[in-house]
Amino acid sequence: MKRRSPHDESPDDAPLQALSEALAALSQAGEVRAFLEDLCTPAELEAMSDRWRVVPLLLKGVPYREIHDLTQVSVTTIGRVARTLERGAGGYAAAMQRQQSGTAAASH
Repeated sequence: MKRRSPHDESPDDAPLQALSEALAALSQAGEVRAFLEDLCTPAELEAMSDRWRVVPLLLKGVPYREIHDLTQVSVTTIGRVARTLERGAGGYAAAMQRQQSGTAAASH
């Protein structure tokens, strides 16, 4: 990971914006998966998948220790995801809402 100096208060977000737009341009889960597999290392994919796996359990109020027992995701990671759900940019919640509304629409 690149280190930012303390003077880098507002790094140029153009690369992150470009990546976000690339992901948004993909319309099928298979396309997104292929993109992620090309972009990320297996360890990065595992870390992101672990974080995503705990989101619905946290939203249901499942205790951290039980989430760990169910998923084998570390309690530290579970805590970080919980903090992000509370104080993050809202991405987890938006994705979960879209996923749930897509599931609901598909079942009708």
